Amino acid sequence: MKITFLGTRGYIEARNDRHRRHTATLVEYRGAKLMIDCGLDWEEEVFEIDPDLIAITHAHPDHAFGLKDTAPCPVHATQTSWDKLGAEGLARFPDAMKHVVKDREPKTVRDITFEPFEVIHSLRAPAVGYRISAGRAAIFYVPDVVNIKEREAALKGVDAYIGDGATLDSPMVRRKDCQLFGHTTIRAQLGWCGQNGVDLAVFTHCGSQIVEGDERTLKPKLKEYAQERGVSDPRIAHDGDELVL
Repeated sequence: MKITFLGTRGYIEARNDRHRRHTATLVEYRGAKLMIDCGLDWEEEVFEIDPDLIAITHAHPDHAFGLKDTAPCPVHATQTSWDKLGAEGLARFPDAMKHVVKDREPKTVRDITFEPFEVIHSLRAPAVGYRISAGRAAIFYVPDVVNIKEREAALKGVDAYIGDGATLDSPMVRRKDCQLFGHTTIRAQLGWCGQNGVDLAVFTHCGSQIVEGDERTLKPKLKEYAQERGVSDPRIAHDGDELVL
């Protein structure tokens, strides 16, 4: 399994040479290509990438608003995401290209299997993370998250956790009507990995703390938090970064 981090910038104004494009990731295996998310700045480029399918995590602009009148392949998303995209006047391509994913129901396209897991992130645009497997490799991918509802099942036996880099250690979780939303810290996500025996943790969807900060200062903190939680290989992804499992 080859994973290419096409873009790693969160929905923020700040950008730099390492984090320039909205978060999107390409998973490849034996010629099959799965693209995860298609935000605003991928509307034209998605045709150059030419994936076999696109899986959407949720219907926020930086994850799904690159889908307008057409798409180069079938697109998979929850019914809630399709409803929100329709309300925004997006995803106007033929219904035959629109596929609905349901919580904990895996789908296989060619040799790549992806299984959605419900996560807590947004009240208006509910999100999922995807457990993706191909051959002997498996990852869990969740670029925006407060919590994973079935975390143990999501992370069991995965080779890598690819998570939310919105904040290293500054809380970004809020509450409305007893419901949480926002982004949990990288430090907390490293705790999930340590509890579930995941040694490789990669963070994308980078927020201002990373994009506007100095990674030379941030990386020692990242390693310190990882060591405290028993994670041996923590990384911050950048645009164009590749990972082979």
